[in-house]
Amino acid sequence: MAKKSVVKRIRITKTGKLIRRRMAQDHFRAGKSGKEIRRKRDALRVSESDKRRIVQYLSR
Repeated sequence: MAKKSVVKRIRITKTGKLIRRRMAQDHFRAGKSGKEIRRKRDALRVSESDKRRIVQYLSR
């Protein structure tokens, strides 16, 4: 069975890339600058060094 916590946070694209959200963007945003909030809207690719381990979690 796949790790539910990983399945909720990571998405696989059609080309096989792993996409994740940036951290610290859901709440406690009042003290952050607008520049920081805008920067965190974009998703990030998971690094190649972490990809092998995460794919194992997704495929169980």
